[in-house]
Amino acid sequence: MDGMEFNKIFAAILVAGIVAMFAGFIADKVVHPEKLKENTFAVEVAETAGAAGVKVEKKAEPILALIAEADIARGQKLSKACAACHTFDNGGANGVGPNLWGIIGRKKQTVSGFSYSGTLAASGEANWTYAAMNEFLWKPKKYAPGTKMNYAGLKKPSDRAALVAWLRTMSGSPKALPNAAAIAAEEAKLAPPQVEEVKEEAAH
Repeated sequence: MDGMEFNKIFAAILVAGIVAMFAGFIADKVVHPEKLKENTFAVEVAETAGAAGVKVEKKAEPILALIAEADIARGQKLSKACAACHTFDNGGANGVGPNLWGIIGRKKQTVSGFSYSGTLAASGEANWTYAAMNEFLWKPKKYAPGTKMNYAGLKKPSDRAALVAWLRTMSGSPKALPNAAAIAAEEAKLAPPQVEEVKEEAAH
């Protein structure tokens, strides 16, 4: 490469640099960017029921449809957690809680010799139906506020179904399994609330 060609290349680079610098200077003088105080377009985000502060009541999941096929052996194993307070055999003594022989179908608060808190009879059905037992086992203090039973509850529907299925066998004459009408009634009662979506018409 001779000196003439080198000078041409250097001159071209120099000119390009000057042009770029000059263009930047012009742009800075002509354009005056200002920080916006707020977004030009307000973006509205639909709020969920929870975000809007709407309190949705939690309920026990239905289990009556599960009882017929529930794992009774699993229910017996789960009952060991209850054995600290209850007995299950016919004529068994009361403990911290009443004897539970024949509990399914029995009228509430009727075990002889046990001092009840008085809240069970005032909660739900008069008898211990499958549906009542499901709600009670899910969260005793919600079902019967003021009950003396200090038990947080059994959260898994399959576990409640298994325990109730086993309790059903703790009887001289087990109650008939839930029929279609009882299953449908429980599912309707414990169905999650319908949250209606409100849509605003766009402004014209």
